[in-house]
Amino acid sequence: MTASSFDEALKRVLVHEGGYADLPADPGGATMKGITQRVYDGWRRRRGLAARSVRRIGEDEVTSIYRAQYWDAIRGDDLPAGVDYCVFDAAVNSGPAQAAKWLQRAVGAAADGIVGEATLSAVRAAEPVETVDAVCDRRLAMLRGLKTFRTFGAGWTRRVAEVRETAAGMARGSAGRLQPPAVVSDPSTAPKARPSDLRLGRTREGAGGLIAGTGGLAAIVAEQADRLAPLAGFAEPLKWTFAALMLAGVALTLHAAMARIRAGESLA
Repeated sequence: MTASSFDEALKRVLVHEGGYADLPADPGGATMKGITQRVYDGWRRRRGLAARSVRRIGEDEVTSIYRAQYWDAIRGDDLPAGVDYCVFDAAVNSGPAQAAKWLQRAVGAAADGIVGEATLSAVRAAEPVETVDAVCDRRLAMLRGLKTFRTFGAGWTRRVAEVRETAAGMARGSAGRLQPPAVVSDPSTAPKARPSDLRLGRTREGAGGLIAGTGGLAAIVAEQADRLAPLAGFAEPLKWTFAALMLAGVALTLHAAMARIRAGESLA
């Protein structure tokens, strides 16, 4: 793809991310245009700059952070049209590693969370619209399993639906006929966001940042929830048989993880 793909994708992502927010229910904390204070502090620290409120983040900093931490991480310039935006938005909302795993499982590649040459080859061999649908299905299935879905679920559902429609249009080559993202010229006239429309702030990259109390155990839970998502398409008897087997595996994984925690070992 080209740099213009990133520019268009970023515009659409920023419409969903909105402006400044600092909500108790959001584990990401203070956030501006989807960038948390923690991420902004780290970005400025690595460049020898003094820390400051994320509310004062510059447009050039916003663009640089999104490109380096999300777009480049999922190899956006190497993905087909539509798939690039679909995976980019998922990476922003849920972390690049988790978005990469959704993509890899959608195309039958090894789900290691790193988009490399093997993944890109599998993506290019797949049908783009089907890939978009598969990624969005997995993404929404995992979001529905989070305890914060009750608060943020309506907004997440609308977001994934918009991403699905827009990305599919891009994949079909009809993105030019889609309506551009809404732009509010006068913020004072914009309707107030409802709590259910607010995005989930990210803490760490990857699935662990999606669950309150981030870390290795949270990442394991999210990973197992994602593995259960494809069962939704199975016939009823088979679905429950496979679900029972997989849940048993989840229980064993969590039991082992808790044992390691009690022993003082790291899950990283």
